[in-house]
Amino acid sequence: MAWLALFVAGLFEAGMVVGLKLSEGFTRLWPGLLVLVSGGLSFFLLSLAMRTISAGTAYAIWTAIGASGAVLVGILVFGEPADLLRLGGIAFVLVGVLMLRFAEA
Repeated sequence: MAWLALFVAGLFEAGMVVGLKLSEGFTRLWPGLLVLVSGGLSFFLLSLAMRTISAGTAYAIWTAIGASGAVLVGILVFGEPADLLRLGGIAFVLVGVLMLRFAEA
């Protein structure tokens, strides 16, 4: 269950980043609220996951999921470039996450 909480926490972290982009420096209410709610849920779920997953592993995986998700949303929603280096970077991050996951098992 901790791994599921960690995965969902990473998704909420990506949601927080998207909200930051849409809030335009917290000048827009709803995206600003998305940042606060997503961030709060993300940290809460991360704290639950860290009950059984080591802090370093949990934090690294949480960050990787959030960063990769933010890059993918940037590409798919905001029209950011999807060049080979960017996609390769995401692949490397995800391979690193898998390595950490199996090292923890």
